[in-house]
Amino acid sequence: MRILSFNVNGIRAIMKKGLAASISQMNPDIIGFQETKANDAQVAEALQSIEGYHLYSSSAVRPGYSGTAILTKQKPLAVTYGLGKEIHDQEGRTITAEYPDFYVINSYIPNSGSELARLGYRKEWDADMLTHLQNLEKIKPVIFIGDMNVAHQPIDLANPKSNYNKSAGYTQDEIDGMTTYKEHFVDTFRHFYPDTVKYSWWSARFNSRAKNVGWRIDYVLTSKSLLPRIQDAFILNEIEGSDHCPVGIELK
Repeated sequence: MRILSFNVNGIRAIMKKGLAASISQMNPDIIGFQETKANDAQVAEALQSIEGYHLYSSSAVRPGYSGTAILTKQKPLAVTYGLGKEIHDQEGRTITAEYPDFYVINSYIPNSGSELARLGYRKEWDADMLTHLQNLEKIKPVIFIGDMNVAHQPIDLANPKSNYNKSAGYTQDEIDGMTTYKEHFVDTFRHFYPDTVKYSWWSARFNSRAKNVGWRIDYVLTSKSLLPRIQDAFILNEIEGSDHCPVGIELK
């Protein structure tokens, strides 16, 4: 089973850039999208040509902002949206799909923003998401996928010194939030490739992707109990169409 995560930076825009062909090439069993930037009807319309999948989407109240979606070959036992708190659930950032053996939680974690204006909110989000994950894990293992908007270690971004405590995604508070997640769950890519430098997001400026000056901010975190079933974790740099690329795992 291939489970992927992909911040598409606009589902309608990326469909015009070949997303359907990329999905055919990657052949995911489950793929979670972040930053769809569309309402549920627009997401369904954009993806209508992709056959063989069930679609679930969650859109923000604010038009053209945030939003998540899941395409899944196997119909989930149940699907829920949000974290159960109004402060978090206005931006369409989280979908939880239950399967027989695990939960898949697809999330677009808030960016702390320019001048770190949302850093306090981001810390609150991390705490509430961790509670959500731990409550689910009491029932069955979890697979937490998404754009988590944080580079955890210096190896996870090209310029750690110049960005530390200055740029959203690499402040100590955000790093500490990811450390807490990783105390409970496994960062699958780092588990398999502890020393590999590979990124999942590049700024649109300065020809950053071509120069590979990027950040690893997209993750698949899983319950430790799932490790025996995980055959590999990967970052698919060759898949284009967004300022992010897909990340994922192979599960047996």
